[in-house]
Amino acid sequence: MGFQRFVAVGDSCAEGLDDPYPDHSQYRGWADFVAGRLARHEPGFRYANLAVRGRRLDRITAEQLPTAERLEPDLIALFGGGNDVMSRGWDARTVARRVDAAIRHCTRIAPTVVTFTLSDISHRMPLGTRMRPRVTALNDAIREASVSYGAKLVDLWPDQAAHDARYFGPDRLHLSETGHLRVAGHVLNRLGIGHDGDWLRPLPGVPARSSVREDLLWLCKEVLPVGVTRLRNRLIGRSPGDGFLPKRPDLLPVAFSEAQL
Repeated sequence: MGFQRFVAVGDSCAEGLDDPYPDHSQYRGWADFVAGRLARHEPGFRYANLAVRGRRLDRITAEQLPTAERLEPDLIALFGGGNDVMSRGWDARTVARRVDAAIRHCTRIAPTVVTFTLSDISHRMPLGTRMRPRVTALNDAIREASVSYGAKLVDLWPDQAAHDARYFGPDRLHLSETGHLRVAGHVLNRLGIGHDGDWLRPLPGVPARSSVREDLLWLCKEVLPVGVTRLRNRLIGRSPGDGFLPKRPDLLPVAFSEAQL
């Protein structure tokens, strides 16, 4: 199946954090890798990425999906929910309704919709087990809505790459280049489209577990600054993602070089 118009929506994971282009002009990520591969087969292929870091599912639905609908894609990919999991006032039923609304809307926009579960963060983050029930509830809602509305689910929860820190950036939350390539491979497999076999091949060697000192450095350098920023934004009435714009708001031809992809 060929695709002519691909739109990615969601949060920082769909935007491409933590995988900058070599010139650091913007983030790349799995959606760019997928677009580059799809463009090889369709000369008229165009791609837009409306994702904005920090956005919860309700804001994705309200802000990004109306724009996506105007672009009339034949393929849309929704990667979101992580910010709902980490938000104050978590309520599983509320988030399940947001998941249902977002996926239902996507399937009204495009004939082919790709959705994602989140991977298990408890393997790479101290105290990550405390968030595990939230991620499980979110994933259950995503699986149910994907079946209900006929979306193609990329289930990242059982992927053993979640146990390997090399697939993630310094914050242990966002994917590294290797992690984004792996997700792109999963997406293309789900779409029945070939790709470089190395994208899904396990990394060589066995990564060492982080030490107590490394965990403390991670808390100081990655977690505390984010917590301070979120508290400051809450005090002044800012929501996560305010001030950021989509990196690719229009459907444009793909001109990524082979060196980048």
